[in-house]
Amino acid sequence: MVRHLVRLTDWTRAEIDAVFALADEYSAGNGPRRSGSAVMFFPSSSLRTRVTFERGAHLMGLQPIVCPPDALEKPEALSDVAGYLAPWTAVLVVRHRMEIIEGIAAGSPVPVVNAMSELNHPCEVLSDVYTLGKKRDPRALHYLFVGADGNIAGAWREIATVLGLDLTQCCPRELATPGGDWTDDLAGAIRTADVIITDGPGPHADRLAPFRITADLLDTAPPGAQYAPCPPHVAGREATADAFKHPAFAGHGFKQALLPVHQAVMEFCMSA
Repeated sequence: MVRHLVRLTDWTRAEIDAVFALADEYSAGNGPRRSGSAVMFFPSSSLRTRVTFERGAHLMGLQPIVCPPDALEKPEALSDVAGYLAPWTAVLVVRHRMEIIEGIAAGSPVPVVNAMSELNHPCEVLSDVYTLGKKRDPRALHYLFVGADGNIAGAWREIATVLGLDLTQCCPRELATPGGDWTDDLAGAIRTADVIITDGPGPHADRLAPFRITADLLDTAPPGAQYAPCPPHVAGREATADAFKHPAFAGHGFKQALLPVHQAVMEFCMSA
């Protein structure tokens, strides 16, 4: 059976733990090696995800071959695309609409990895939880997502469901992700938050302005709390400039694990 990563809720806690164990191996420089190619579909605007998937594949022994996403928008069945590519590639890494990712995974004889859709961003949050787990037990933390429903909120809801994480979303009620814990009391919620996550406001900038993270708010968070915004983040948008200078700000190094985690995801899918 082919193992894909489309949604984190398709995986079990044990499978996520296995990916983290592989990421440890790749971080130490002794992860499994592969031969062949990794065919990837990325828009030109992709930076961190594309660089780490391409670099990660190369370091594993795979040749990364990057195509534009519109190569998947021809009048051709996605199962035919996957079938023709299968003899030449070990894994497909796709950033596209969920219907495209689901469509190609449904008919693909090789693994398909979701590198971001409009509904979720599974590899991003896998990396974040992996990084948090290097210093603390991620399952013992309280997570506060400040922002509207979207792909980052959706991915955090997925991983919280699988791992049993304590996750609360803070935003206006009508912008919340259905089915999750929710509050609109930012000042109260941040007082118990070990990890504060934000995403860009998208079309909801005016509605989310009262939920902007500030240094004063971060001062009220528990000792050791981390503010881990999802990039690209912009001072004055989801957070004030002083929030990005606060000791709680996780910093650029927080995303370093994208490389070994992306390697681990590809290897885990290919090894099924």
